[in-house]
Amino acid sequence: MKRQPSIFVSHGSPTLPLERGAAVDFLRGLGGALGRPESILVVSAHWDTARPAVSAVERPETIHDFYGFPPELYRLRYPAPGAPRLAGRVSGLLEAKGLKTEIDPGRGLDHGAWTSLMLMYPEADIPVTQLSIQSRLGPAHHVRLGEALRPLRDEGVLVFASGGATHNLGELRFQRGSPVPQPWVVEFNEWLATAILARRAEDLVGYRDRAPHAVRNHPTDEHLIPLFVAVGAGGPDAAPQRLHTSISSGVISMDAYRFD
Repeated sequence: MKRQPSIFVSHGSPTLPLERGAAVDFLRGLGGALGRPESILVVSAHWDTARPAVSAVERPETIHDFYGFPPELYRLRYPAPGAPRLAGRVSGLLEAKGLKTEIDPGRGLDHGAWTSLMLMYPEADIPVTQLSIQSRLGPAHHVRLGEALRPLRDEGVLVFASGGATHNLGELRFQRGSPVPQPWVVEFNEWLATAILARRAEDLVGYRDRAPHAVRNHPTDEHLIPLFVAVGAGGPDAAPQRLHTSISSGVISMDAYRFD
């Protein structure tokens, strides 16, 4: 069985599957570049619980967890099969590391999962399930969570962390064309890339105190939190790769990373 990496992608706007651009082109090619996993475990910024929860639903619904977007977006569906056996395996791995985990019998796929997967694996025929984040517990907790999940990679499971390298919706520039990336976004984005590629784990975990413009780029933690799961699942000897870099609307980094 082919060993899978852990990856982190920035999922951007819910309208991603309807858009054009560098990030969309990247995601359309990413599935082929990665190859076909046996199953996919998504860790999305949009499922945030008090303690870890994993979905064991047989047929996950496509959750449209947003409002005010074009009608055609709400007609999109990603009918991939669920992965209840994987959910049980995830629960067992986390519980073995002292991370009490709940199994949710009905949770579907939120837009942090399906918008990217629709571009990567449009056939929707790979079993997929989701694991929640606990943003109030911070980065170090999620590195530990990722470490517990590391054995899945040898079982053909793609650990797919979905969030945002930057995420401050209050700073969005709604204007025609492609706004120039803001300097404070670029500076943080490049600091993040350097820290990841140099495997500076302490700096990453302490990013809110160490990175330039950290709080402006992430007023709250939740969209960067999945990155730490990917880092933990990759392991201390992983060779990180920056798979993609682009900035949408001047302030939203669409960067993606691979750890294996």
